[in-house]
Amino acid sequence: MNLANKITIARIFLVPIIMFFLLVQVTFPDIHIGEDFTITYNQIIAALIFIIAASTDSLDGYIARKKKMVTNLGKLLDPLADKLLVTAVLVSLVQMDKIDAWIVIIIISREFAVNGLRQIALLEGSVIAASKWGKLKTIIQIAAIIAVLINNFPFTFIGIPVDMILTWLAAVVTVYSGIDYFVKNKHVLDFSNA
Repeated sequence: MNLANKITIARIFLVPIIMFFLLVQVTFPDIHIGEDFTITYNQIIAALIFIIAASTDSLDGYIARKKKMVTNLGKLLDPLADKLLVTAVLVSLVQMDKIDAWIVIIIISREFAVNGLRQIALLEGSVIAASKWGKLKTIIQIAAIIAVLINNFPFTFIGIPVDMILTWLAAVVTVYSGIDYFVKNKHVLDFSNA
């Protein structure tokens, strides 16, 4: 197994660790900054691990391309690791009442739909590459998750709900990117032979 695939697998193994810190109550005291801001050590640790895990997505792809280590296993594991990371944290944030479930359902539904489209394309012998909208969607989702994990710090002090703005933006870009995939690849969905 090459280095790029090891990094991807490490990202997968970080998912349950992040969930542990988000969902298991460890008895650390809360951190209070001023009267209006409180955050738990668990959230800070989870946010740091999430940032590390999310940043490895670019790293493993860069290493695989630069050192010519692109493998079929890597092509399978990389998007799986991304989906596991984002989905697990989003579902955890729903359980913590930090994000609305309907937004998470939109994001997860889009992932199922686009993955289904990709599977159909594979059966027909073609590959649907990631689009610029798909990449932007991922960046905004990660930024939104980080903002929610750290309780909108430091923007809470100036009254700007950056966490909610990014969350809504993530939902909108997620829907748009999903539509974009289907419009650009409608030839894959040939219903005349169904």
